[in-house]
Amino acid sequence: MTAVQKSLLALVLVISTATASAEVMSLPPFERIRLDNGTTLLLNEKHDVPLIGLSAILRGGAVSDPEGLHGLSGLLARLLEKGAGDRDAAAFAEAVDSVGGRLSASGGLETITISGDFLASDADLMIELLADMLRRPALSPAEMQKLRDRSINFIRAAKDSNLDALLPIYGSSMLFADHPYGNPVSGSEESLAAISITDITSYYDNHVGGDRLVVSVSGDFDTETMKQKLSDAFGDWSAANAEIVAVNPATPVTGRQVLLVDKPGATQSYFWIGNVGVGIRYAHRAELDIANTVFGGRFTSMLNTELRLKSGLTYGVRSVLSRPLEPGSVAISSFTRTDTTVEAIDTALGELTKLRETGISSEIIDSARNYILGQFPTRLETAPQLAALFATLEAFGLDSSYIDAYGPAIASAEAETIAAVIREVYPSPDNLVFVLLGDAALIREAIAKYGPVTELSITEPRFRP
Repeated sequence: MTAVQKSLLALVLVISTATASAEVMSLPPFERIRLDNGTTLLLNEKHDVPLIGLSAILRGGAVSDPEGLHGLSGLLARLLEKGAGDRDAAAFAEAVDSVGGRLSASGGLETITISGDFLASDADLMIELLADMLRRPALSPAEMQKLRDRSINFIRAAKDSNLDALLPIYGSSMLFADHPYGNPVSGSEESLAAISITDITSYYDNHVGGDRLVVSVSGDFDTETMKQKLSDAFGDWSAANAEIVAVNPATPVTGRQVLLVDKPGATQSYFWIGNVGVGIRYAHRAELDIANTVFGGRFTSMLNTELRLKSGLTYGVRSVLSRPLEPGSVAISSFTRTDTTVEAIDTALGELTKLRETGISSEIIDSARNYILGQFPTRLETAPQLAALFATLEAFGLDSSYIDAYGPAIASAEAETIAAVIREVYPSPDNLVFVLLGDAALIREAIAKYGPVTELSITEPRFRP
């Protein structure tokens, strides 16, 4: 077989695999039960391995953090692991570890999530521990203080050696300002220091309850038996005292704004450039995913090709879509040497302009299409993955078509629609928020060309001016 024949065969295999993937990307059967108290149960019975994946979601999250106490819900989430029911923190961890299970809680922008997996033979223990975490948490003042202090120290350490981790926090805080989507999920040094155990217990009473709970399980169990056990565990749990916080769409920024976070002596500049984008229910999700894959979502993207492969300005650059319930952010994120700050940003802006004005060729669209169709099915394989997916869809008011229709939508996306989506979602270079972390003395004057500059010291205990 010649080299040309091998190349043609490889192309046929890629296209065939992508077409097949588009056809099989669908959710397996599951049962949905709505209990009288508002708790929703999602059960997917599958017996390929003796394992049960668990995902429990509480609607709420950082958007419901009180003003000045950002990070409260995230702190509560981590505290749920530190003792519950009759077990203190050590005993609770031992109960999970002794059976080789996994159970962890985390805070998000609009949710608190508990995820885990256990052997099927330990299903009763899994349900007991989950019910204790949610309904009978210890909320120990000593454990809360340790977690709070650790979170503050993590932020301080990141300011010294991991600015990339803080960049999107500064970006969202600047873009969304006082909007709830500007609330830092993990809090700031200032807000975390202000949180007391009384704030934790008050938040728990007001924002945690059966009316906003989704429990999703996938794996080796009998559906009727599991339904009864979960109903017994959560069916009589009362509602939270407060209403779920309603979030209105944020207004996109017009014109340009620049936040310069000064870190004297920094040898690199980290930059985040963005505006308000779209939410999780955006109608043209498939077209947008193709566009973002091409623009900054893979190694051979437009951004990475220009900033890394051709010019060597960075080791990595990406375009990031944050899609919560209401429109989130669309942003370019990267870093470069201090002396190439302007060159790197100008190059990124040039690629944004090219994307909006030129669009994407049919050949590149097909490449992105195959890339997505090759990657996506791997997210629907394991019991923990499926449990998490079912729970997320339910928490955000989405049905099975969000998955089942995705493959066909990717496969049939057309260049004209993709071009329209690009112009709708990706901001004009004239309407952008720029956030830079670096040595202000070396870049202050040069970056003034991007717009009015507001400065904030890296030592300030907050993420917005």
